[in-house]
Amino acid sequence: MPPSQLSVYFFAQAAVIVLVSQLVGRLAQRLGQPQVVGEMIAGVMLGPSLFGLLSPGLQQALFPKPTMGMLYVAAQLGVGLYMFLVGTEFRADHFKSRARSAMSVSIAGIVLPFMLAFALTPWLHTVPGLFADKARQGEAALFLGAAIAITAFPMLARIIHERGLAGTSLGTLALTAGAVDDAAAWCILAIVLASFGGSWSGAYAAIGGGIGFALFMIFVGRRLLRQLASWVRPDQPLPSSLLAAVLALFSLCAFAMDAIGIHAVFGGFLLGCVMPRGPLTEKLRAALQPFVVVFLLPMFFTYSGLNTRLDMLFEPAIFVAALAILAASFGGKLVACWAAARLSGESNTDAMAIGALMNARGLMELIIINIGLAAGVILPGLFSVLVLMAVLTTLMATPLFNWVMRRVGGGAAMAEA
Repeated sequence: MPPSQLSVYFFAQAAVIVLVSQLVGRLAQRLGQPQVVGEMIAGVMLGPSLFGLLSPGLQQALFPKPTMGMLYVAAQLGVGLYMFLVGTEFRADHFKSRARSAMSVSIAGIVLPFMLAFALTPWLHTVPGLFADKARQGEAALFLGAAIAITAFPMLARIIHERGLAGTSLGTLALTAGAVDDAAAWCILAIVLASFGGSWSGAYAAIGGGIGFALFMIFVGRRLLRQLASWVRPDQPLPSSLLAAVLALFSLCAFAMDAIGIHAVFGGFLLGCVMPRGPLTEKLRAALQPFVVVFLLPMFFTYSGLNTRLDMLFEPAIFVAALAILAASFGGKLVACWAAARLSGESNTDAMAIGALMNARGLMELIIINIGLAAGVILPGLFSVLVLMAVLTTLMATPLFNWVMRRVGGGAAMAEA
């Protein structure tokens, strides 16, 4: 397809994606859900599970296969910039004060899901349509464990922001635990892909390079970026040259993390974390957030929805497997994070709230399973099961969180917010 024709498809797709995402997102808000949950559901609706089921010819005409690469790039740009904005709200002081609790929650949120994954995989490996034939049982167990253990980091950030918890100790604790869980899941995914592809150099580069990049950004990048803050005046607009410099830095960080085999989103998040706080980050959020949230981020949800086929869940073997995976996903993550938070000295209110928030999978789940599908580790059946799990766990996060807060009268976290 020539570039001139690709641009025609892109603008038509963008118009439909933005309109449908806004409509379903506003409906989700009326039902007490964050708008981002509705946007994720809108992405599934635009795929073969609903739009393709009702009007397959029209759905294929709007989203032909040659345009998927173009949509993928726009989706990665959106999720990467969103994670940069999330990083600019990260509070290091709260992290230091609650690092013990965050690490305990993170470890528990990884260990129990992996134990459940290794217990289920010997059976799931025999179910047709879930794992590729050449995927060994150990690789399948590690991938399933990473998929169950991962937390919807961007979703978690958006729910925290919409509930007024951004910058609070509870919000920072949940974000920190989610970040550690996701980083561990990405390292394990790198190991799975290296084993699956027969090359361990990729895993070494991903883990070592990721740690090295994070240390550089924390100890060196933070000092270099402090000079940017002196160029901003609180009573004046953000200079266009400074915005260009920040976007160039974001692109370099995203490139570095993508090149070593982690993911661009972590490059954006780390850059946001080390940006100087104050007028600079406030003006950056004001300049970027509306366009990123409204226009770019829904493209990622749609790209994932186009690869989802919920009709496969009607196959009896896959349906039973889906029930087992859903039970392990809900019970493993929520119970483990709640128990770890309580043992670390958190109040029952905060522990239950953390368990509810950490149980959401959403965006990061979609990223990791898209990689697994593209690499040939999993098949469309398991992909669809894990998309359903991502949607359901994220749908449950906000009602469960609200129920916890109402049941105990709000708690210190909501008072702080």
